[in-house]
Amino acid sequence: MGLRRCLAAVTALLTACVLASCGAIEEGDHEVSIAGVFSGPTTDADYNALGAKALLDMESDEVKVAYSESVEVPDVERVIEEYVSDGYDIVWTHGSQFYAATAKVAARHPDVTFIGEFDGKPKDQPENVWVIDRNFHTVFYPLGTLAAHLSQTGRVAYLGGLSLPFSYSEVHALEQAIADSGEDVQLSRVWTGDFNDTVRAQQAAAQLMSDGNDIVITSLNLGVVGAFQAVKQEDVGDAWITVKYTDKSANGPEHYAASVIYDFSEPLQKIVDQIQAGERSGYFALTFGDGTSVDVGDEVPAEAKAAVDDAVQRIESGELTVELDQSEVK
Repeated sequence: MGLRRCLAAVTALLTACVLASCGAIEEGDHEVSIAGVFSGPTTDADYNALGAKALLDMESDEVKVAYSESVEVPDVERVIEEYVSDGYDIVWTHGSQFYAATAKVAARHPDVTFIGEFDGKPKDQPENVWVIDRNFHTVFYPLGTLAAHLSQTGRVAYLGGLSLPFSYSEVHALEQAIADSGEDVQLSRVWTGDFNDTVRAQQAAAQLMSDGNDIVITSLNLGVVGAFQAVKQEDVGDAWITVKYTDKSANGPEHYAASVIYDFSEPLQKIVDQIQAGERSGYFALTFGDGTSVDVGDEVPAEAKAAVDDAVQRIESGELTVELDQSEVK
């Protein structure tokens, strides 16, 4: 029995040493703990990867982080509740489809602070919820400006996944930009029914280009790979593709027009700083220089690039307001 106790003590000591060397820290040593809930795999090089990067950038000796990925909407309330039960101080749900569940759980747990995402300003925002407004309509305006100045056929297209309110707002922002440009350009709109289906995206993009659209503005996740396959495989001449969230130009550099780039790291840090300072509710709109940017491809003519830069500057200065219109696109 003595030998067994001795071995048990040695094992416990070795385990403690291994945990310490791996950076494991006792719960009480953290000043704050943050959990993230993601709708897809964090290896998608897209929206969820951006969320994971922002969360992991927060990790330190003072900040404990954890996350769940590929969470479906019907399961999100349960996942949030589990993090609350585990004692997390802040729970961040990455995706506007999770906002309703986030607000619902927040109402049951006033001592926990939540960060939810929304497209616009939600009504009846709980006093323990911060809102990140993804502001898609604002960042899509410069893409409309780009398309209007870049198109040679006068026909450009929007290729989306699901026809949701935020997607409608992107289309209306493109229409506003095209109208403001004064160019005679027609905008077509198509939704594949899936943000990640590459086959559907390839088929839809091929059809759009066959119809004479020489700019395809995509609002897709992994499905955008299919759009690039279409533009490379079809006889489409000088057709261009724009993308969203991350730089995907490597899929087809010669056809890459621009990206609207998103970065959640700095906004998340700013919000957590505010929470730790006592501000448990607030509104943070992602915008140029504060979570978003527009990257224009090297092959884009200087005139079109200058028009994009001008649009961004006017939005940043407040000279230009992009209307938030989430009404259904007919």
